[in-house]
Amino acid sequence: MDFVSDQLSDGNKIRSLTVVDTYSCECLATYVCIRLRAEDVNQVLTDICRRRQKPVRIHCDNGSEFASQMTELCAYSNEVKLAFSRPGRPIDNAFIESLNGSFRDECLNCHWFDSLRDAKLKINAWRADYNESRPN
Repeated sequence: MDFVSDQLSDGNKIRSLTVVDTYSCECLATYVCIRLRAEDVNQVLTDICRRRQKPVRIHCDNGSEFASQMTELCAYSNEVKLAFSRPGRPIDNAFIESLNGSFRDECLNCHWFDSLRDAKLKINAWRADYNESRPN
């Protein structure tokens, strides 16, 4: 999992939490919000664990949202190990970096988002297309 930032047409920044399954290459989440906190990360992870089999390990960088005590507690209570990338080494999490590159090239750079709702609709449509219309 990782974050991608962009902005709305009015200049307000948005952030997307992206989550990819490294086995199936399926994009499990593209959660979009103005401000993402550890609570949001935990909610997305809990929702994913309810929908499908729990992962054994989640790989992420050392961002404050991922390294928080709340996120560690959520992972521990779900029996999921958090694996952190080495600082300055995006290749440690190559699957999410690849997904984020496709996400930026095929969605964020191609759309002008009028509102947060508009961004969520377009980003969710991209995720559905990414998961359903291409072989992974």
